[in-house]
Amino acid sequence: MALPLKKLGDQTIVITGATTGIGLATARLAAEHGARLVLAARDEGALRQLSEEIQRQGGETAYAVADVGNAGHVHNIARIAIDRFGGFDTWINNAGVSIFGNMLDIKPEDHRRLFETNYWGVVHGSLEAARHLREREDEYGGAIINLGSVVSDRALPIQGMYSASKHAVKGFTDALRMELEAAGAPIAVTLVKPSSIATPFTEHAENYMDEEPNLPPPLYDPQVVARSILHCAEVPRRDIYVGAGGKMIAALGQYAPRLADRIMEASIIRQQKSGRPEHRQHFALREPATDNQETIHYPHHVAKSSIYTRSSMHPVLTATVVTGALLGVAALARRRR
Repeated sequence: MALPLKKLGDQTIVITGATTGIGLATARLAAEHGARLVLAARDEGALRQLSEEIQRQGGETAYAVADVGNAGHVHNIARIAIDRFGGFDTWINNAGVSIFGNMLDIKPEDHRRLFETNYWGVVHGSLEAARHLREREDEYGGAIINLGSVVSDRALPIQGMYSASKHAVKGFTDALRMELEAAGAPIAVTLVKPSSIATPFTEHAENYMDEEPNLPPPLYDPQVVARSILHCAEVPRRDIYVGAGGKMIAALGQYAPRLADRIMEASIIRQQKSGRPEHRQHFALREPATDNQETIHYPHHVAKSSIYTRSSMHPVLTATVVTGALLGVAALARRRR
């Protein structure tokens, strides 16, 4: 029998990286559904602004200023949730940042800083959440939802270390899930794998290129990811892809890896370069984002929904959608050969 999870309106939800992009979209949507929120990010001003916005609309919030790479800061997030709401039901590890550039050009300290946020932030948050949620004694379980990426399965050039960190997140999440299941802990552990999402991701990324970075299409609105995350807060899922584009790339990498390599080399490197000279002075790798933006303008079409992802939330439709995707990849591989 599937682990029962509470409806959103009955939950307290912790969200890291809550003041921008996917985290911000998820926080606002969760508040619309009546969830109590514990918001975590590095900038207190942005947190206060978001908290006040949600409270004006009738929501309940608390916030914690935290760098998720610091285990003590993450422990404080849990303490605030317990002090304010008596605990939490779902913990969403969303905080993350990227670096654009060839890995040979990037300073080792920047590689390490990225892993502190993207990997160790997920580890600190997941373990903190698991210690709390395994002690639940009511009829409902809790959820740990980690933000991976399509690059958890298929690495991208130019974002090599970001890809490596998301591979590590997948390995950690899968191992933690098995350990908690084997121990009988009432915790659902989910890995969410977004495709390219039209958030301020490129504006916040560290950039070693001479031009502004870009995201390869297809792009999806952050609300598509937010809906997927909150679905998993109510319905236990092992993992979920957000966007058919990401699923296709992952499948191609699995079944035709050399073809995937050549496509990446021929087109994906170019698609991550905007052609506009780099002009920024500050990057979120070292300084917190303060813009409170869910999305920014991209030159490509941004999809407001994903038929694939919506279908995958319903088991009867999932098999048909996945089969079609795999047949498409197989046909492409045959033509290439």
